Amino acid sequence: MVDAMQVVVSPTHYLFQIYRNGVTFLACTQVEMPPLMAIEFLSRVADVLTDYLGDLNEDIIKDNFVIVYQVLDEMMDNGFPLTTEPNILKEMIAPPNIVNKMLNVVTGKSSTLGSKLPDAAASFVPWRSTVVKDASNEVYVNIVEELDACVNRQGVLVKCEAYGEVQVNCSLPGVPELTMSFANPTIINDVTFHPCVRFRPWESNQVLSFVPPDGKFKLMSYRVKKLKKTPIYVKPQLTSDSGNCRVSVMVGIRNDPGKPIDSITVQFQLPPLIVSADLTANHGTVDILADKTCLWTIGQIPKDRAPVLSGNLRLEEGLAQLHTLPTFQVKFKIMGVALSGLQIDKLEVKSTPSAPYKGFRAQTQAGKYEVRS
Repeated sequence: MVDAMQVVVSPTHYLFQIYRNGVTFLACTQVEMPPLMAIEFLSRVADVLTDYLGDLNEDIIKDNFVIVYQVLDEMMDNGFPLTTEPNILKEMIAPPNIVNKMLNVVTGKSSTLGSKLPDAAASFVPWRSTVVKDASNEVYVNIVEELDACVNRQGVLVKCEAYGEVQVNCSLPGVPELTMSFANPTIINDVTFHPCVRFRPWESNQVLSFVPPDGKFKLMSYRVKKLKKTPIYVKPQLTSDSGNCRVSVMVGIRNDPGKPIDSITVQFQLPPLIVSADLTANHGTVDILADKTCLWTIGQIPKDRAPVLSGNLRLEEGLAQLHTLPTFQVKFKIMGVALSGLQIDKLEVKSTPSAPYKGFRAQTQAGKYEVRS
């Protein structure tokens, strides 16, 4: 299901789907429509339910079925997206808590629905309430990126792209006007915006102008194509003969991002014709899971030596050499830097009683990072 097509076309219907934490979100239409619109709406549904429920899986959805149904009913009306902002939805439908659950059990009725329309219903910006309570006069901006890469058997980088989001946590009083600009906006492609963003300033000057929702929200998402380097390298070598396969995997820093590279793991699936595996590492831990996945947890790369995984794989009797070579999946995290090179140049805040506090952060983690052997 993870690799299932997001768009499925039948003679009479169009199906759109996304996969999150073991749950498939499915939308069906009878007429052709832009796929990105449907996929973006399904992603929004998943994000809103995660915000409501704290996590997202099949059991949590079953336990909170009434709230899920009510949220979906408000998010879409007659087949069209309606209310998609979590802060507005929470004024209409209270998030689940112990008191609400007990009242539901005792009375048999839902106690989550509000008795009045949210304040934002009377606002000229429907994603923001006219009265923001407990505003601390702060705004935080995070650039969060995932790096997708593919390295072929010759060690050549054949694909390297960054998928990013600009996430904002806003706690500003009144109805503030924000303007954000990037130092290098020309590197980004395939941009999608939150409804609060005014498109004309971006189209003419690559400047984001918007009145933000209160709380956390995704301001924009983007892609940066054809990056030329990855921060780490993984060099696997597998040689087999006489029923034995020798394995050596070296990991090191190729392009120092200037920040520590954390949470490095390398995993691969043992081929089906392997009888036994004897693998060790000079740094980190090696675990072979029940489904024959080898997980090498490195953490951080030490400065004095390159981590190396080595050992032997014993093939089935009668098999001289290994014909199916594994693909290595790489994970890592870097705090404090966006590997695409995207940087925020300026953030201006207007229409607030006093100058707010502004904070900026960036992080990158590996998405689908494959190294073929």
